Amino acid sequence: MKPKTNDTVDFSVIIPAYNEQNYIGAVLDRLFNAIAEIKNLTGEVIVVDNNCSDQTAILAKEKGARVVFEPINQISRARNAGACVARGKYLFFVDADTQISNELLLLSLQRLEGGECGGGGSTVVFDSNQNQFFFGSFMPYFWSWISKTFKLAAGSFIFCDKKTFFEADCFSEKLFAGEEILFSINYKKRCKKKSLTFEIVEDFPVVTSSRKLVWFNPLQILFTILIPLFFPWALRSKRFCSFWYRRPVN
Repeated sequence: MKPKTNDTVDFSVIIPAYNEQNYIGAVLDRLFNAIAEIKNLTGEVIVVDNNCSDQTAILAKEKGARVVFEPINQISRARNAGACVARGKYLFFVDADTQISNELLLLSLQRLEGGECGGGGSTVVFDSNQNQFFFGSFMPYFWSWISKTFKLAAGSFIFCDKKTFFEADCFSEKLFAGEEILFSINYKKRCKKKSLTFEIVEDFPVVTSSRKLVWFNPLQILFTILIPLFFPWALRSKRFCSFWYRRPVN
């Protein structure tokens, strides 16, 4: 997999999207506002239509995003498809149900521009705990602790250098979930060879949707957490990773 080389902007924000019409508009509004606040760097937004059957692609175009199509419904493949057409020197990967602040985008760019940081991620909070303390409050806190301690970026927000991204072999298309963990490990190795840091920004957590707490019951969520821990090979099966791909019937 090779990137295009016609860099015409400083950074590219890539959003993989599968049937995200209920979220994509607000996410893009916030994102374009953040980009407009950055005066000395130019950015673009790429929404990867991952075989949507709703109005996601239309809404994204109306908001001003570049839309590219990836027919195979797989998160890692969609992220890689966006990276391959990105025109920026730096890449940001943001989920279609995740809000990032102006401050986080600016701080991440400053880290990359400073020359000592090769990339990283951010801590994460839910937009609501849905009255579920364990999964709604404790688990995001616990994940953020893991993320900071072991320098593992959540898929909801990752920033990196495009050249190093491809040197680290992108996101593994062998995985249907958890690809951000493997990517973090591989990318950190590339950063170490270049004497660069991989940082998890704590100051401005991203706010991601708690919708799965509504869509799935606690037992299903627990099953989703435990299966990869004991059977990591399951991440290679879309059937076992349906938690990340299923959408409720409207």
